[in-house]
Amino acid sequence: MPKLTVDADLIGKLADLMEEKALTELELAEGDHKLKLSRQQAGLAAPMPMVAPAAGPIPGGGDTGGGADKAAHPGAVPSPMVGTAYLAPQPGADNFVTPGDMVKEGQTLLIIEAMKVMNPIPAPKGGKVKEVLVTDGQPVEFGEPLVILE
Repeated sequence: MPKLTVDADLIGKLADLMEEKALTELELAEGDHKLKLSRQQAGLAAPMPMVAPAAGPIPGGGDTGGGADKAAHPGAVPSPMVGTAYLAPQPGADNFVTPGDMVKEGQTLLIIEAMKVMNPIPAPKGGKVKEVLVTDGQPVEFGEPLVILE
């Protein structure tokens, strides 16, 4: 079987394409060889930190007691990363969701920018948006509750 040669320029172009099109995974196959690029996989599946924000006040979340209650809410959607939250796809556009909206599992709730990459935050389940806990452009911490779904 011939050895696969890796073209760093091609990989760079594919990575740029992934960012431009907001893709989390890209697979390219040629003959018996496959190249699979992925990003942001581990951060989305981090359910554990839901209790972490109770240690102190949540930025923009009001008093510590209320923030801790919201983090413990069974419908709380925690931030999978540190970054800046954006409620709309671009400045001036409508927000992805507002309180009272019905969402489907996988629907984008908001975007978190981390290291100049826009990361869509999907709804982990379908339901009604009870509350959006962050404001547009607000810095968020790992595990901080972002949205409450019912």
